[in-house]
Amino acid sequence: MQLLDGKATARSIKEEIAEDVKKMKADGIREPHLVAVLVGHDGGSESYVAYKIKDCEEVGFKSSLIRYEDDVTEEELLKCVTDLNNDDSVDGFIVQLPLPNHVSEEKITLAIDPKKDVDGFHPQNVGQMAMGLPAFVSATPQGIIELIKRHKIETSGKHVVVLGRSNIVGRPMSILLSLKGEPGNATVTVCHSRTQNLKEICQQADILIAALGSPGFVKADMVKEGAVVIDVGTTRLPSDKTKSGFKLTGDVVFDEVSPKCSFITPVPGGVGPMTRASLLINTLQAAKNRM
Repeated sequence: MQLLDGKATARSIKEEIAEDVKKMKADGIREPHLVAVLVGHDGGSESYVAYKIKDCEEVGFKSSLIRYEDDVTEEELLKCVTDLNNDDSVDGFIVQLPLPNHVSEEKITLAIDPKKDVDGFHPQNVGQMAMGLPAFVSATPQGIIELIKRHKIETSGKHVVVLGRSNIVGRPMSILLSLKGEPGNATVTVCHSRTQNLKEICQQADILIAALGSPGFVKADMVKEGAVVIDVGTTRLPSDKTKSGFKLTGDVVFDEVSPKCSFITPVPGGVGPMTRASLLINTLQAAKNRM
């Protein structure tokens, strides 16, 4: 069993990006600029945005944070998006989700210029990705693809089972791995809450991607010997063994499943760091696209 170390892989990616930024500056080109729009004071969103700003500093990006309270109107937020779309000093921006109930996430997403949509949520980017055309791919699927690529895991002709059909992870993941290319050329089965014979389907997987948000769902009897297991789940569960009082728990029972695997991601330290690195990849590409 070999760990798919997201921390180490993300570190390598950040070093490569930092070198690119140095070359840009040496050539008289300004550094990439990422803007995060944060609404309210959700703990998870606050932490994630703080990490993004820290990541930007590490690779030499400029980063900006625009904050709004929970009572921000949809009109105000749409105006902010329009202003960022029209600001030539901004290469990419994200509007951190979730948003308050009175604000339509769909309207906000559709308003973002696809050329600055470094989260990869705009339908234009999703559509181009599905066609195998250049596009900003949402961060978690792209991070998984990078993890597979950099660990030289064979996907061509393999059976991939994706647990979960979300628009952010499950669906794009299934599309990316079924496209022509490397990684790609896989036969992909997408499973969800209505799937019958789920256990038997999982047992057929050469590569199993668990993106359900259901802690401890995947157990040893669902995984075949030698499978690659990628755990996207990160659920905070109460714990009296940590200072914070909670523990990040994946969808896979790691201690039980890992002995059967050829490769497996830990939680934390697997997919999470790769998700953050992917946002940097997209922002760098957005900056290069304007050159």
